[in-house]
Formats: sequence, C-alpha cells, structure tokens
Amino acid sequence: MGLRRLAAILALPCAVLFLTSCLARRRVITRNKTATPQALLNADKEWLLQRIETQYKLMDTLNATVDMAPAVGSVNKGQITEYKDVRAYILFKKPSDIRIIGLYPVVRTKAFDMASTGAEFRVFLPSKNRFLVGRTEPLTVPSANKLENLRPSVFLDALLIRPPGANETAVVEDLTDEDNAVYIVHFMYTGPDGELHQARAVWFDRLKLHIVRQIIFNPKGDILTDARYSDWRGYDGVPFPKVIDINRPQDEYGVVITVVKADINKPIGDEKFALEQPEGTVLQVLGSKQEERPAGAESSASRKKQSTN
Repeated sequence: MGLRRLAAILALPCAVLFLTSCLARRRVITRNKTATPQALLNADKEWLLQRIETQYKLMDTLNATVDMAPAVGSVNKGQITEYKDVRAYILFKKPSDIRIIGLYPVVRTKAFDMASTGAEFRVFLPSKNRFLVGRTEPLTVPSANKLENLRPSVFLDALLIRPPGANETAVVEDLTDEDNAVYIVHFMYTGPDGELHQARAVWFDRLKLHIVRQIIFNPKGDILTDARYSDWRGYDGVPFPKVIDINRPQDEYGVVITVVKADINKPIGDEKFALEQPEGTVLQVLGSKQEERPAGAESSASRKKQSTN
C-alpha cells in the first residue's frame, strides 16, 4: 500500500458528502519509490521506545483547526474517489475525550458533530436531522453502511501513538535498502490461543528519526488502520505532524488531515465534549434494532405500557 492516499473516507462526512457527486474526482493509484538521498541516523530499540513514550507524554490536550481530504474506493481495484476538503475542528483531551466538528466545503455550514468521552460516542448530522449513538469499540461484523463502522478510537490511535502496553513486547527491524530507510518497531503479544500476534508496527525514518507510520493489526494479521505522518512541526513547543493520513483498508474509508492551526496543552473544559441530542432530531442507536424516534418522543411500546397502567 505504498501510495499517498489509500482508498478511504472519514465516515462522518461520508454520509453527507456522498450525496454531492459534483465534489468528486477519480484518480488511478500509482506507487512511487524514492532513493535515500543522504546519510542515515542510527538508533537502538531503547532509544526508539523512549521516543514513543516521550512523544505520548508531551501532549495532554489538542485544539486544532484542520482540513480533511476524504476519499473512498478500493486499493485492490486500483482506483479511488476523492472529495473536496472538509474544514474541521478537533478537540482532544487525555485519556479518551474527543470531539470533531466538520463543515461543508465552500459554504462552511456544519456537516457533522461527533463527540466521545470513552465507552460511547455520539454523532449529530444536521442535514439528515439524525442523532447517532454507538459503542466506541469496533463492530465484530462491519456494517455495510460505512457510517456505522466509524469509531473515535480510529482518531485517538492516530493522533497519539501509545507506548507499549504491559502485555506487549517490542522487536526492532532495520528495513534499509535501495528504496527504504526506516526502523520498524513491532509490538507483539501472546493471544488467548497461545500464539504470538502483532498488535502494531511503528515506523521511524532514518533521515530525521521521526515517526512516519503506524500500522494496527487485528489478530488475524489484517491491517485495521494505516496512519502516516509527515511534516513534523513544533506547536507550543510540542512536536506534532502537520499531515496525518489515516486509512482503513478493511472498511475502505479514511481521511488525510492537514493541520491549519493547533494549540497543544491549553485548558479544555469537560463541557466541550458534551453533545446532547437536539430537539426534533431522529435518534438512531448504531448496532441496535432500537426504534428510531425524534428527541423527546416516547416509543409506541412505552406509550402502550403507560396507557394500561
């Protein structure tokens, strides 16, 4: 998957942007290779792990204005569809609070509003008059509706790369040849089946020893998330990539995030992550057969129960 943008789209704007076909263009996937142009830097496993841990500890909050370039398609078919940039605002606070507000291209009215503080996430789609609620953990069987496959953990894992967990063992690979110059830190764990599995792989380029990629796998070895990082800069004294390319190949969606402005480690109140269902919107519980109904409305079963009392 050595292409700049893998088949992908952020599922939130997907629900509203798919309807506007005039915003789309098509391109054919190509694979570019570049030779290493200069002397390489050296590092050992301890240094690389310390770099990951230091980067993780440096950021507690993030308040960023970004452009999101969504796309959708299949790398196997060699073709994807890209959509015009979505201006968005990302709020993040450790350990798991996140809110993303997206605006339509050109008119800049609200396209979606998503918030999560842990186990549950909520999404408001004004154009659909819908309010979605779902569990943070991924679905065991992905939905055919890409919107329902989105989980805040995809963004959390990409924004802040975690140090190795208590049950993870790190192994370093030096992948240096005519086309590559990277260190790859493989995070391994022993599964319930007693077999060794790879949880993640974090890539460092050997030119500046920056993190340039993180791949997250499922127990079968399939790629769940492929995030690429480039143009590292200092924001409030904290290094952070200006461009994050998040890809979800199994679900065929993802997004390229380009930071326009970022404030790091500035106070963010808990109220910023509270998203309540607007009056009159239709509630939909993802992964459930629960009846859809407007905010404040009672279900027919509830009304029937009350009438018999």
